Amino acid sequence: MRISDFDYHLPEELIAQTPLAERDASRMLVVDRRRQTWTDSSFHSFANYLEPDDVVVINNTRVIPARLLGHRRGSGGRVEVFLVRQLDENDWEALVRPGGRLRSGSIVDFGERLSAEILNDPGSELRCVRFTCDASFDEVLARIGSTPLPPYIKRTVTSDEDRERYQTIYARQPGAIAAPTAGLHFTPDVLASIGQICTVAEITLHVGYGTFEPVRVDELDQHAVSGERYEIDKVAARAINAARAGGGKVIAIGTTTVRALESACNNSGEVIAQQGEATLTILPGYQFRAIDTLLTNFHLPRSSLLLLVSAFAGKDLVLGAYKQAVDQRYRFYSYGDCMLIL
Repeated sequence: MRISDFDYHLPEELIAQTPLAERDASRMLVVDRRRQTWTDSSFHSFANYLEPDDVVVINNTRVIPARLLGHRRGSGGRVEVFLVRQLDENDWEALVRPGGRLRSGSIVDFGERLSAEILNDPGSELRCVRFTCDASFDEVLARIGSTPLPPYIKRTVTSDEDRERYQTIYARQPGAIAAPTAGLHFTPDVLASIGQICTVAEITLHVGYGTFEPVRVDELDQHAVSGERYEIDKVAARAINAARAGGGKVIAIGTTTVRALESACNNSGEVIAQQGEATLTILPGYQFRAIDTLLTNFHLPRSSLLLLVSAFAGKDLVLGAYKQAVDQRYRFYSYGDCMLIL
């Protein structure tokens, strides 16, 4: 298959620019893999698809304020540093814009308390930067960093609202540079109602560059998704395996949850408690072992996430469902509506 096979037309006005007033008010397209059908519904109906033996698996990663705006020392030129992955205590991989003018040794200042040295010359997309800070880096980052909204949100970041809404209500473990957006629909009441029906298990996958990195090859067998850190503890693994053993469904909330579970799954379908780096690339033809049902948002054309969803439900069914979502004016992407794949 070619990446061009996973394209679709999306009117720009369907890209959600702001969250809904109520998190759980989103629409939900229900896709049935067995019947090869889809039905328009709403997220309020999500709990109707749960049974007592099921387990709902959520990703509790927390988005850090990863976007920093500073000025090049000397020239005063404006520089954006987007943190991607921490390498050690002071060093990070980052996207730097404009990066072509910043050679190794260039210094970027972010106010009086934080600066960064560029450690490598232009060439690679990800640059290495070393921070110098006269206080706790995390505290300074929390104060001056901004929420890393995706580039398709064409508006100014409103720090207070976006810091709260571009975060799941169960976000606990800091480390993500993008939200696991399928979880944005949940409220405390929704989560409590699910807990009255079946088990809820928490895992962690820190959403990194791999989740939104563009697919740069045409032939899919040449595509690889960058690694992302994850952790599944014994409590979560036990709950997931118990559901599977009892005949229940493993319901993954979001593609990041899928990647973590499938990375930690053995050939028998048992999820092993572990921490590490998820390097798994899920493409059409992949045989899923850990999950039975997926709640996910709508994803960009030609993206790794659309490939993962198509691997789970089939390319033709997914693209047909996406056409239905476009025709019915669903809201797309991070702040948009969702799809439940049975």
